[in-house]
Amino acid sequence: MFSDRRHFAVALAGMSAFLNLYAPQALMPLLAGEFQVGAADIGLIMTASSLAVALTAPFTGAVADVLGRKRLISTAVLLLIIPTVMISFSESLHAIIFWRFMQGLLLPPIFAVTVAYIGDEWPAVEATGVTGLYVSASAVGGFLGRFLTGTVSDLIGWRGAFLTDAALTAICAVAIVILLPREKRFVKAESIRASLRQMVRHLGDPRLLATFAVGFGVLFNFIATFTYVNFLLAAPPYNLSPSALGSIFVVYLLGMISASLTGRAIARFGRRAFVIAAIVIWIGGILLTLIPALPVIILGLALAGASGMVCQASSTSYVSTTAKGGVSSAVGLYVTAFYTGGSVGAFLPGLYWTTTGWPGTVAMVTASLVAMGAVVLLFWTDGRKAKG
Repeated sequence: MFSDRRHFAVALAGMSAFLNLYAPQALMPLLAGEFQVGAADIGLIMTASSLAVALTAPFTGAVADVLGRKRLISTAVLLLIIPTVMISFSESLHAIIFWRFMQGLLLPPIFAVTVAYIGDEWPAVEATGVTGLYVSASAVGGFLGRFLTGTVSDLIGWRGAFLTDAALTAICAVAIVILLPREKRFVKAESIRASLRQMVRHLGDPRLLATFAVGFGVLFNFIATFTYVNFLLAAPPYNLSPSALGSIFVVYLLGMISASLTGRAIARFGRRAFVIAAIVIWIGGILLTLIPALPVIILGLALAGASGMVCQASSTSYVSTTAKGGVSSAVGLYVTAFYTGGSVGAFLPGLYWTTTGWPGTVAMVTASLVAMGAVVLLFWTDGRKAKG
């Protein structure tokens, strides 16, 4: 899997970003109780970081098209340590939300620029496979963020859990600085203004616009599902602790496996057919969570997680191999759509939680998945015919 140090470095970039992004999810019921707020208010912890990513991602791409890749990736991972530490010292929910927003500002230079780095440094025929590796490592980071944070929280409290996350981020940062080679195939944009003009041109490409819509749906569904299922499982009859909630996210490891196989599956079945099949499985998984039996709910989450990772790997690689110039700015626009979806998914179900609960969240996710499938069917081209 790691045939050279570049593979290991881009994997660590994905892991470090998603370790921090998803760390609070297993703690949501705990933090809601500590700060005495409802589901919608505590959901702002997730909304803040997603919103910050959405606001800055396209501009990060434009800057990366001028300055290069490694410099931004390395600097952002190092700076990410600071807000992660500060969360552990926060005395109010507002302070946590602020530092989560600061975390979000630093994430696009990691994952958006890393995807652009992959698109530049690997041939198109290999880029989808490497992107799958990156998404797999991101899945590991998402799992560790939830599992480790939840487990450590039960042992030494949630503040100690965030300090542990900061230590892991520091280890990843040092490794990325050492292992990630400077870019060799990067074509520098004339200026940030030229890169922004290229970004506007991307908005005229129907395939890219459709992929941005899919990205919105992917994280909307992910965040809505894996944030609010914690409230379902922390309540009777399940009464799961933070560590138990974190353990459930082992289903993300299935996503790691599925994402790593995405490149070969697309080559065999075609991108559009493969992703539509994944969306159908995703719908089946989310509907399984309506059955009031913990093993069935976990199975449903596993299917949803694996399918979502497949969709993410497929759509991310589609952007990096479809964009005509200005790959960083195209990926930045995708990340903006992706995390706009995440910020809405973190907040919207909370508004209806007291009246509709988990069934309302499932209905919302199912409708979004149907819309995603329609977009893929109408606008994507077959991966066996398209570049990458």
